[in-house]
Amino acid sequence: MNGRTHLDGRLSVVGQPLGPTRRGFLAAAAAAVGTGVQTRAAVDPVATPPAFRISLAEWSLHETLFAGKLDNLEFPRAARQQFGIDAVEYVNQFFKDKARDADYLAELATRATDEGVTNVLIMCDGLGNLGDPDENARTQAVENHFPWVEAAKRLGCHAIRVNAASKGEFEEQQKLAADGLSRLAEYAAQMQMNVIVENHGGLSSNGGWLAGVMKLVDRPNCGTLPDFGNFHDYDRYRGVEELMPFAKGVSAKSHEFDAEGNEVRTDYRRMMKIVLDAGYSGWVGIEYEGKALPEAEGILATKKLLERVREEFAAR
Repeated sequence: MNGRTHLDGRLSVVGQPLGPTRRGFLAAAAAAVGTGVQTRAAVDPVATPPAFRISLAEWSLHETLFAGKLDNLEFPRAARQQFGIDAVEYVNQFFKDKARDADYLAELATRATDEGVTNVLIMCDGLGNLGDPDENARTQAVENHFPWVEAAKRLGCHAIRVNAASKGEFEEQQKLAADGLSRLAEYAAQMQMNVIVENHGGLSSNGGWLAGVMKLVDRPNCGTLPDFGNFHDYDRYRGVEELMPFAKGVSAKSHEFDAEGNEVRTDYRRMMKIVLDAGYSGWVGIEYEGKALPEAEGILATKKLLERVREEFAAR
C-alpha cells in the first residue's frame, strides 16, 4: 500500500492500478472532446474579469514537498486554504511514477474540484532532450512526454510545460528543438492539449532563439511560458517581450523583496506591462525560489505584489 500524508497528519491509502491503454485513451478523448475533468470554480458572469489570473506553481513549495511535509495530493488544498489561490501548476517530479495511474489522477482531480481549484498545467522535467542531436534519443524524449500529455488531459489541464534543450550551433539547435516540439505538439493536438516551452537554461534562455523555434514549429497548440527570472545574462524584459506573442502561460519568478514589497531582481510593473500589452489575460503562475523568506512567506509576498500591480493597472 502507498501511504499519503495529509496536511492535518491523517494517513490515506491510494491504490496504483494502471490506467487504460494509450490507444484506448486516445479513442475516448477523440470521442469526447471537451469533456475532460472540470476543476474551475464557477465564474460570476456579471463580474469584470481581472487583467490576469494568479496561479501557484508547485515548485514554490519544493523544499516542503521534498522534505515530506506536504504530499502532491494535498497541493490543491494547500493552494486554496493556505494561500487563497484557486489554480495550480504541478511538477511531474512530485508524482513521477503516476502518469499512467488512472486512480491516482482521478483522486487528484477530485481533490482539486472539491477545493474549487483549477488544474492549469504539469511542468515536465527529466524526460530527455526534445532537441537531442541523436535522432533516436530525440524520438525517445518525445515519446517520454506522451504519458504526461495524457495525465494532464485527465486532470483537466490545458497544457504540459516542457524544455527545449539541445546541443550544437545556434541554428542547428533551433531546428532540432523545433523537430521534437513539432512531433510532441502533433501528438498533443489529438487531445486538444497545448505544449508550452519555458526559457529554462541553455539557448532557451535566449528570447530570440526560443522565439525563432516557435516560428519554425508554427503550430497553434505549441507556445511559450515566459519566466521572468530564467534569462541569465540575457535581458529579461527583452526576452519576455520576444516570447509573449507565443505565450500560453507566464511564470512570475521571485527571489527576494525590498521593504516596500517589490521584487528586487524584477520590476514587476514593467514586466507585467509587457505581458498585458501583448494582449495576455491568462494565468500568471507564482514561482518563488528565494531563500531570504520561508516558502510560504515568499509565496504570499509574490501574490501580494501581483495583486497590487493588477489593481494599479485596473485603476488606470
